[in-house]
Formats: sequence, structure tokens, C-alpha cells
Amino acid sequence: MLVNNKNFNHLKVHTQYSICEGAIKIDELADYCKSNKIKAISLADSYNLCGALEFAEKISKAGTQPIIGTQINLNISEIFGKVTLYATSEEGYKNLTKLSSSSYLKSDAMKDPYCTLKDLFNNNQGLILLTGNYTNFFGQLFYKNKLKDFEQILSTLKDSFKDRLYIEIQRHNEFQEKNFENYLLNISKSFQLPLIATQEIFYINEDMHEAHDALICIGEKNFVDDKNRFKYNNQHYFKSQEELKKLYSDIPESLENNYNFHLRFNFKPKKSKPILPSIASKENGSPEEELSKLAKHGLENRLESFIFKKNNNKSKDQIKKIYEKRLLHEIDIINLMNYVSNFLIVYD
Repeated sequence: MLVNNKNFNHLKVHTQYSICEGAIKIDELADYCKSNKIKAISLADSYNLCGALEFAEKISKAGTQPIIGTQINLNISEIFGKVTLYATSEEGYKNLTKLSSSSYLKSDAMKDPYCTLKDLFNNNQGLILLTGNYTNFFGQLFYKNKLKDFEQILSTLKDSFKDRLYIEIQRHNEFQEKNFENYLLNISKSFQLPLIATQEIFYINEDMHEAHDALICIGEKNFVDDKNRFKYNNQHYFKSQEELKKLYSDIPESLENNYNFHLRFNFKPKKSKPILPSIASKENGSPEEELSKLAKHGLENRLESFIFKKNNNKSKDQIKKIYEKRLLHEIDIINLMNYVSNFLIVYD
């Protein structure tokens, strides 16, 4: 299916929640989407979904379709690198959060969070996988000349993800990209896997390159003038539609798949009320009754220990009525806002 009004979808946007990697504030991103009439945009923060709800809410209000994704490390045979996963449904989002959470449980303090191939197989429903760029997992396999492993793992993923697996083509004029792209084009033909054009976006405007470069140095614990450090070039910003169509014009398939990518999504996370444990019991009654009992008991202790000693002008009954009225007012507000369980948990 082709789209009449074809627009390049930015699928690899890294916000401030990509720690020491992304430099985009979600508020600024929402403003950019609104002013540029962006139809769809995707979150792809590394290792977490901390910004997913904020992204979904604010991007939707800007009139843009939010696509929720994240980059998760794969650790296979000591090869360590990222792949990108996107949630197409509520089931996919649950699997995405499960993979993101379990990746932290597997890792130790010396490593970034990671998942295994088995984790992906067991939690792949409702997820789309993109293979990533030359610095990511498959790029690592390629540049370490582990081509047999590359093809074997890709074949296994194809069996698991079916038509939800894409070969990712990126062009930022990075030195390492061209050789990797040539190999990917051949792999795409051999495995009958679709190509998709993407751009790695770390900041909104081109003039933010130097500031972002300094941010990368902080993350890598390097100095800006270190000649041997890792460095991105200045192409990781939002390019115009005309620039992007021209950039990938020789691979029309990758553009068409990008244009149509957002049509595979009909989900966004929604706000939900916090789920607190029920702490009612037969002995203590309802949470409201328990809070009232504890509060009145606490008031009696404070009246005897502090208040009565400092107030000699009024009788104890007069003072007690004043403070009981205040207490009942506070308890009514807590009950009205459904915060009773929260207060009892903190008390416990």
C-alpha cells in the first residue's frame, strides 16, 4: 500500500532520556512537530522507556502520531550492541516494557543493560525490529568479520519476527556507513527482507552539533580535543523532506517502507491511576477507618505532649475542638483524593 502524501518519518529520535546521547527535550520536539506539521514521529531512546508516556501525550497534543520504541542491547557470543524495537499494539508495549525491565536485571554494574536472543523470541509479539546502524549490534558483527554469525542470527530473527523485521539503511556521511550499506543491500536480497531508510536524530537544529559533541564526550569520559575518541559528524538533526527524498532517491524501496511505516501502528500508552495494594483487614476495618484511628491517636499524643503545655489561656476542651476540626478537614481531603492507602503505606 502506497501513501499519496508521502512524508519521511523520523523513526530514530533520541530525547534527553537517552542519557549522554540525546539532546532533545520533548516539549521542544512537540513544538517542532506542530510548527512543521509532522504527521508521525518515533521515540527510540536507548535502554529505557522513561519518556514514553510524556512523549505520547505531548506529541499527540501537537497533532502528530507518536510511535513508541526503544533501543535494547543484544548480547550474543560476547558481541554487544543495540537493536531498535517498536510497539505496534498494547501487547507489544507490554513486551517492550518487559524486555526493557529484564535487560537491567540481567546486567551488572560494569555493563549496559542487555537482553538475549531467547528474550526476544519469547517476547516478540506486537513488536517490529530494525537492525540498526554501523555502531549497533549487526554493525559490530560486520566490522568484526563475523558474517556467518550475522546471517545466522538474522535468519533466526526472520523466523521469529516474520514480516516485522527491517534492514535499516542510514546515511549521515559517516566514514563507516558505505561499506556496511553495500553489505546490507546484498543481505536484503538474499534474505528477502525489506529495506527501510532512517536517520539517527540526536538534536533538532544543525547548529546544536558542537553542544551535542560535548555531551557525547561527557558520556564517553573523553576530552573534546582527544583525536582518538568516538565522534559523530554534524548530520544528526532534522533534515527537510526534500533533502531526505534526494538522499535516498537511489533506494526507492527504503523510502516507500519509511513512508508507510506509521500505518502499522494503532497504539499509544495512556495515563493510568497508580495501583496501590489493598491494606484493609477484618481487624482494622477499611483503610479510611484505619487512617482516621491512627490520626486521632497521633493528635491525642501531640496535644498532651506539646499543645496543652503551651496554651494556658483556653481550656483543654476548647483547644481539642479546634485541632479536631482541622484534622477532620485534612482527613476528608485525603479521602476525597483517594490517597488513604498511600499515607498508610508511608506510615507503615
